[in-house]
Amino acid sequence: MAFPIHRLRRLRQSEPLRRMVRETTLSPSDLIYPLFVADGRDRKEEIGSMPGQYRLSIDVLVKEAMEVRTLGIPAVILFGIPDRKDERGSSGYDPQGIVQRAVRALKDQVPDLLVITDVCIDEYTTHGHCGLVRDGRVLNDETLDCLRAMARTHAEAGADMVAPSDMMDGRVAAIRDELDRAGFPDVPILAYAAKFASCFYAPFREAADSSPKFGDRRSYQMDPANLREALREIDLDIAEGADIVMVKPALPSLDVLALARQRVLVPLAAYQVSGEYSMIKAAARAGWLDETRAIMESLLAIKRAGADMILTYFAKDAAKLLN
Repeated sequence: MAFPIHRLRRLRQSEPLRRMVRETTLSPSDLIYPLFVADGRDRKEEIGSMPGQYRLSIDVLVKEAMEVRTLGIPAVILFGIPDRKDERGSSGYDPQGIVQRAVRALKDQVPDLLVITDVCIDEYTTHGHCGLVRDGRVLNDETLDCLRAMARTHAEAGADMVAPSDMMDGRVAAIRDELDRAGFPDVPILAYAAKFASCFYAPFREAADSSPKFGDRRSYQMDPANLREALREIDLDIAEGADIVMVKPALPSLDVLALARQRVLVPLAAYQVSGEYSMIKAAARAGWLDETRAIMESLLAIKRAGADMILTYFAKDAAKLLN
């Protein structure tokens, strides 16, 4: 008896009707825009594998941030490209490092834009790993001191939020302790909680020159096959003091997002990573799909799965469409 009494197409007949019954909506306020900052002046260097994304000097970064704010996007996250590297990634926690200087400039020039900083040493090390290395092994506990210092110097520069992406055990608790002891108890932590070892990060590694010089990151980033372990990682980061937890990469991990949304009460972020961005860009340039629709469908899928906020290189494009 369900048909023809129940015709679900009735509510799809016009755009106003579809809009009225739409279950999932996107807003520019849902988006966080990742930016790469480098030394120099008047520098805007396109990233070959990420068309439309750039390495920016601080002066150009400030102009970009002003546009981001105008579009209604509430936050950016900064990734630094240093002018020097060493075994410990010390330029990453130098108070005069590239990210620290960029944060000060942004908070001075665009004070109402939320500035989040990536906390990880991979971009700053000669070996390209997210932790200190000894005899070919990535060291967990010894790395925490570097992460503590990096988070503290970011907060001292004025960062509104820090985002550890390294996947070392115990780093959220260590950073929370460091921030509290340094007088920054109100600086939140956005933890890359379930970060899978993914091939979809490849364009980012070109952008930040952060590919490992030996081996890979599977001893600390998660096995993509493991769902229960991802939920354990999320639970642990919350227990250690994370204010927001993130799942990365987004589209290959929609099941993790959906289950996490059912389990946790803290805000949930997802990162639509460089590979997801570059695939859509490449397919659109080849004429294989409609870029605008692909952007919106992919972001809606991430939001529908449960993300409260989405880190995406499409943030400006999406905000223009939504506005």
